[in-house]
Amino acid sequence: MSNEVDVLDIPSVEADICVECERFSDGKWVSTIAHVPNELKLTIYVNKLELVTVLCTPTKLNNLVLGFLYGEGIISCIDDILWMRTCEEENVSDVRLIKPEFTMPAHRTLTPGCGGGATFTSEGQKVESDLVVTPMEVLALVKQLLEQMELYKVSGGVHTSAIADHKNLLVVAEDIGRHNTLDKIQGECLMRDLATKDKILLSTGRISSEMLIKAAKMQTPVIVSRHSPTGGAVLLALELGITLVGHARAGSLRVYTHPERLGRIRNYTAGKKSG
Repeated sequence: MSNEVDVLDIPSVEADICVECERFSDGKWVSTIAHVPNELKLTIYVNKLELVTVLCTPTKLNNLVLGFLYGEGIISCIDDILWMRTCEEENVSDVRLIKPEFTMPAHRTLTPGCGGGATFTSEGQKVESDLVVTPMEVLALVKQLLEQMELYKVSGGVHTSAIADHKNLLVVAEDIGRHNTLDKIQGECLMRDLATKDKILLSTGRISSEMLIKAAKMQTPVIVSRHSPTGGAVLLALELGITLVGHARAGSLRVYTHPERLGRIRNYTAGKKSG
């Protein structure tokens, strides 16, 4: 591949920083030093046009940019990129496409993700998959996810997501923005030529509609969270054919849509109000 992806100009920075704070414990105050997650405002340029500024954790920045561009439909594969340069010190990622023609998307939607986010895509692609997974396999993957939350264990304040097969996590990403974690995963999969179709997405963060759209773009039929999904995410998961799993913790989970992929067959109506 003749394309150039410059990863050498990203300084080796820590994803967390130390700050002074006052801690109250056992009825006493004490001055101490705490770790908090670092954050970066990264501006992405495509063919010299300013596309978006993303608030993110300064790790796997090239993967974040590639995943974002792929998710928004600006690129369809890594071969669409002539070259890219991402510099944390300058807060800039400069991307040049093989095709010089690039029209700035007309509409941008601000997303509710932690750290703020934006998307130019509002429609998802339906997922067709014969993937079947057991509840115990899902819970085992969640356990692996918790074990690999490296930055969270040091500083807290970040989300961790992963893509997996039935048995193992394949790619793991952490960021202050839960949507950013999916972009980092997508970007790394593009870099490694790793297929996302028929895989399982896991996240420590809330699953909302923009997360479902990213999952649909990846063609991942199952998305799992330790927390509750939003109502919009449930309705969208039904429409897109995605199995949405929440509250996956302590040996239990809830399946909100398409439970047949986890071996449960039942009739249900999402969004139905009681009473």
